[in-house]
Amino acid sequence: MKRTVVLLLSLSTFIINAQKSDYEMVAQTVNYYLDGGTNNDFETLKKAFHENATMKYITDEGYKEVNALEFFSRMDASKPKQNRQTRIANITVSGHAANARLEIEYPDFSFIDFMNLLKIDGEWKIVNKIFYRKPTMEN
Repeated sequence: MKRTVVLLLSLSTFIINAQKSDYEMVAQTVNYYLDGGTNNDFETLKKAFHENATMKYITDEGYKEVNALEFFSRMDASKPKQNRQTRIANITVSGHAANARLEIEYPDFSFIDFMNLLKIDGEWKIVNKIFYRKPTMEN
């Protein structure tokens, strides 16, 4: 009887931790992106993305879609650390799918990033990023 109770408690703790660990693993993945970007460190940033991840955004010329890793591969590690503050505003996990809303504040503007992630072979990877560049003065 004592073994059964211990086993049930261990199993329930494992299930609770498994749910929490997906959230933590998503947070770690988006932190690779945030830390890599802040430090101009492409090697850290690329840990966050699936190789076929896309980035979609709007410019003055209209809609753009690019491979995320190709876009970020232009990072220059010799440049100084970015002057910005980053924050994970929200993470939602549903099974093997998740999304995260990130806020990246520079002195003159902010980025609002929406990341879609999938759990692929046990690892959370960003598969799609869309964003909005928000001027500081905008409400």
